[in-house]
Amino acid sequence: MEYELTFWTVIMLVVSGLAAGFVNTLAGGGGLFTLSALMLMGIPADIANGTNRVSVAAQSIEGVRGFHRHNVLDKSAIRPILLPTLSGSLIGSVVASWMPVGLLKPLLLGSMIAMAMVLLLKPAVMAPTADELPKKLGESPGGWLALFGAGLYGGFVQGGVGFLLLFALVGVLRYNLLAGNALKLVCTGVFGAVALTVFAIRGQVLWIPGLIITAGTLVGVRLSVGFAVKANADTLRIVLLLAVIGACIAAFFR
Repeated sequence: MEYELTFWTVIMLVVSGLAAGFVNTLAGGGGLFTLSALMLMGIPADIANGTNRVSVAAQSIEGVRGFHRHNVLDKSAIRPILLPTLSGSLIGSVVASWMPVGLLKPLLLGSMIAMAMVLLLKPAVMAPTADELPKKLGESPGGWLALFGAGLYGGFVQGGVGFLLLFALVGVLRYNLLAGNALKLVCTGVFGAVALTVFAIRGQVLWIPGLIITAGTLVGVRLSVGFAVKANADTLRIVLLLAVIGACIAAFFR
């Protein structure tokens, strides 16, 4: 398809990628920046959805590398959490390549509003105590279902999936926010790659805009990881709450 790359559209893509990389590493909802930027260029929603997966896969890999360097990533948990998220992602991405993206907007908005209410009214749900050990996935059917649902949604549309993953990893499986964010990026990286493959096969990826966004995204991720490992848990929860509220507002008016 035809689209126009100018100096200002390139700047818009880079800035949206930087914002998305920073926000996605700490919370979620960054896809709302990049999807909006792509659609402002006149790119249809389904092509924008596929193109956005280029930066999602790259930012997830860079974020995982960053958290691993700071000894935050729980490598023993990677394999168990990937089965439900990968299964859901594959189903979601296949469905997404054939169906309108807008069908999941009510689900996304409802999920984010619910998380915002939880953070405001029952913050302990998203704040495991220092001596609380994470649950093993095999002993938590609720955690398995939550991760499968997050993968299903992430495969379909991606934007806001970080919130669903954090609810599963922190709210249900009881990882702290820092460790939960590291594992979240593992999930988004894997099912982001699966979704990118499906969209690419369907011819729904514009590589040049996707790579321009990726350049900004990688800078945002590095800044975000540096901030996350130095911030305390209360600060990370405030950032998460602000990101959820901002994403709710953006999704409502989008």
